[in-house]
Amino acid sequence: MNTSTRNGQRWFPTRKIADRKTNASTRQKEDTVIRKKGWLAILGIIITNLFFAGLAEAQLKLGYVNSQAVLAQYQPAIDAQKKLEREATVWNQELQAMSMEIRSLQERLEQQRLMLSEARKQELEQELQTLYIRAQQYQEEKWGEEGEFARRRAELLQPVIEKINEVIEQVGDEGSFDFIFDTIAGNLLYAQEKHDLTDKVLQHLKK
Repeated sequence: MNTSTRNGQRWFPTRKIADRKTNASTRQKEDTVIRKKGWLAILGIIITNLFFAGLAEAQLKLGYVNSQAVLAQYQPAIDAQKKLEREATVWNQELQAMSMEIRSLQERLEQQRLMLSEARKQELEQELQTLYIRAQQYQEEKWGEEGEFARRRAELLQPVIEKINEVIEQVGDEGSFDFIFDTIAGNLLYAQEKHDLTDKVLQHLKK
C-alpha cells in the first residue's frame, strides 16, 4: 500500500474506501429499482386479472348476423341487384361489340397482309391499336376500381344497407345486446346458433 507523510504523520489513501462506499450505495439503489419493478409487474397482473374478472361478471350479451344472407333475402336488396345486373348487361354487350370489331379487323389484316401496300397495312394496324385502347378504356370506365359499376352499386345499395343497419340497431336495443357481430366481416370464428339474429333481422325488415 502506498503511504505518504503529512505533518510528520503517516497518511493512508482513502480512495479505495470511498470507492467501496460508492459501489455499495449503487448496488443498494439498483436493488431498490429492481424491487420496485417487481412490485409494478405484480400490480399489473393483479389489475389485468381484475379487469377480465369484471368482464366475466358483467355477462355481456352477444349476437351475430349474416349480412350476406340478409341481402340475399331482403326484397329491396334483390331489386337493387337486379337493376345493377341489367345495366351491367348493356355494358357487356357494348364491350363484346368492340371485341368483335377488333377480331374482325385482325382477321382481315392477316388475310390481306400480303396484298396490302405498306402504307395501307400501317393504317390498318394503327386502326387496330386504336380499337384496342378504346376497349381497354371502356372496360376500366365500367368495371375499374372506381368505375361506373362500383359507383352504381354504392348508389343502389346504400339506402338498403342503411335500412338494414337501422334494423340491426333496433334488434340490439330491444334485446339489450352489448355487441352484434357480422359473420361476413371474418372476425367471428365460432358462435352457438342460438346467438344468430339473422332471421330476427329479416322479420323486422318485412314489417
